[in-house]
Amino acid sequence: MTQMDYKYSLLGSTVDDYRKRPLLLQVDNTPMNLFAVLEVKRELPRRWSSLGCFRKIRLYSVLFGLAVTFVIMASYILTGDKKGLLLTPSPYHFSSLVSPGPYAFNLSSVKDYAHIKLVVKSITSKVEFRSSRQLPELKALVNSEPHMFSAIPRKFLPGVKNPCWYEEYTGNITSDPYRTNLYARYSRRFRTVFQHLRNTFREHLFHRDGKPYRMRCLPYFYIIGQPKCGTTDLYDRLRLHPDVKFTTFKEPHWWTRKRFGIIRLSEGFHDRYPVEDYLDLFDQAAYQIQGNLTANASGSPSQPNIIIGEASASTMWDNNAWVYFYDNTTEGEPPFLIQDFVHALQPNARFIIMLRDPVERLYSDYLYFGIANKSAEDFHEKVSESLQLFEGCLTEYTMRSCVYNTTVNNAMPVRLQVGLYIVYLMDWMTVFSREQILVLRLEDHASNRKYTMHKVFDFLNLGPPTKEIESEITRSPASNTRRPADKNLGPMLPITKEILRDFYMPFNEKLAKVLRNDSFLWENSKL
Repeated sequence: MTQMDYKYSLLGSTVDDYRKRPLLLQVDNTPMNLFAVLEVKRELPRRWSSLGCFRKIRLYSVLFGLAVTFVIMASYILTGDKKGLLLTPSPYHFSSLVSPGPYAFNLSSVKDYAHIKLVVKSITSKVEFRSSRQLPELKALVNSEPHMFSAIPRKFLPGVKNPCWYEEYTGNITSDPYRTNLYARYSRRFRTVFQHLRNTFREHLFHRDGKPYRMRCLPYFYIIGQPKCGTTDLYDRLRLHPDVKFTTFKEPHWWTRKRFGIIRLSEGFHDRYPVEDYLDLFDQAAYQIQGNLTANASGSPSQPNIIIGEASASTMWDNNAWVYFYDNTTEGEPPFLIQDFVHALQPNARFIIMLRDPVERLYSDYLYFGIANKSAEDFHEKVSESLQLFEGCLTEYTMRSCVYNTTVNNAMPVRLQVGLYIVYLMDWMTVFSREQILVLRLEDHASNRKYTMHKVFDFLNLGPPTKEIESEITRSPASNTRRPADKNLGPMLPITKEILRDFYMPFNEKLAKVLRNDSFLWENSKL
């Protein structure tokens, strides 16, 4: 089955799809202190059947206009997006979110210390960790993504460290092989890279029995998380190693977003990126593994020790698209997770996770992704609102289903769930062995880069770099640090830090126990 022959489709009938489709609204940039959880229903407009109702139209029009204004204002605060709104109907009914549990939230008293402490206490009392989850069968995975499994072989080239294979090229070798790539369509930077690949494409085709073949590769390792935990700095240093190559750009987000047609969450769904578009991102690295075919007519890779990495900080945790594409038959929990598909295709893949104190991570996340009028007080309010949402969900659903719940995640003004590291790690460890996952702390990396980078080299079975390269790797300034304007806002409020420490404590304790390392308690964190 070729790329052109395959069409992705959503589950369910046309009517169901229409009801699930996100609704995009546009508003101005006026900040508002308002909070609500809404469900949007689409109904066909009713016709007025009698002229006698004409006098009522003007009154109803005014009332309807006020109602629409309220919905837009509330949804604006709900999403926190200053350019567009994504209102997503709840995948299943959350009465607890509309009518919260025993600790009803009072917007006029978001700084009420005693009240918020009760909310956190209620949450932590419901924290539970399962030892395992029900793994999907391979047949179910293949049925959900048949094209992806048909495009990637079960075995790779022998004698090559990185997972690569030769794929018969059935297109016209004189035409542009990247003309339909959606990554190139939506980014000028990617188009520039593809222009270079386009110019050298034909010379890298390997011919056998009159047929042209192109080398295809997947990553040997993935940097999967977490956001604002130093993944960019790790990426920038690691790619200085001569045997490490990456995708043409950092964070393609294919596994979590692009393959579902998500470019920006505020814009709804676009065309789904097929797996071929993702594989194109590794062509530049594949060419280096393959080497010069003029000098090597056998097609055997001339640099078999080169490995390819992929760094998307959403891979570990972001499964928000599941509710739109998979049947909800698992009590509000995703039937498939990202790692299920990766494991089915690459059971020997390796993963690097960089973590930091989740309290500081959340504040850094707020400062980096937040809209205008950021402040420590505004952060405190958003934390309070998010905690109330999470507590409301837990009154009716399990902790794990709330962590993976798309409606809750989209509604929270700050991304509390991203810091629940142990929930995601335990799910990754249901399909991959502990030896395949390297977990690092940003605090350790910041204090001793040489030590952490050598841990990474050993984990990836890389030879030690020369002293000159090692010096460059460890000497370079930190990447993607906090912007000066955000630094001027100062630290979070002490009360906010205390509340968040209480919230994350049981999750950190479980993480430290699983990793057998008490430093993951972050009891003396300074970053």
